[in-house]
Amino acid sequence: RFPANQLLPYIVAQVLGGIVAGGVLFVIASGKNGFDVAAGFAANGYGAHSPGGYSLLAALVTEIVMTMMFLLVILGATDKRAPQGFAPIAIGLCLTLIHLISIPVTNTSVNPARSTGVGVFVGDWAVSQLWLFWLAPIVGGILGAVVYRFIGKSE
Repeated sequence: RFPANQLLPYIVAQVLGGIVAGGVLFVIASGKNGFDVAAGFAANGYGAHSPGGYSLLAALVTEIVMTMMFLLVILGATDKRAPQGFAPIAIGLCLTLIHLISIPVTNTSVNPARSTGVGVFVGDWAVSQLWLFWLAPIVGGILGAVVYRFIGKSE
């Protein structure tokens, strides 16, 4: 819910913030003996790099649906018709549930900046699988917005 001309700067800021956060996490994690960035380092993945060994299709569907549901909750909780003051609780609980559901499948993305932020430190497979963690949230976001236009209409 902001002007389209702010979209690109917003995306750039989010990705840069994700990379900085990934760097901070890398510095902290590398302070532990035995730390191995190649082991995954909270990167998102499918197939051999999925925590539960889930396929590309399972990862794609999971990330699309989780992002769509997250956007539906965000749009509903922040709608001017919604009770004031409950948005942070609804959004936080929704994101918690999303993580509980999808960590075993993909390590939970629902945000390309989050995936990119740690993926660049892992490199190799994490970077080659980033396309899914950009595509799925974009598709899920679009689907969530379209669905909300129908279910969120005023009577």
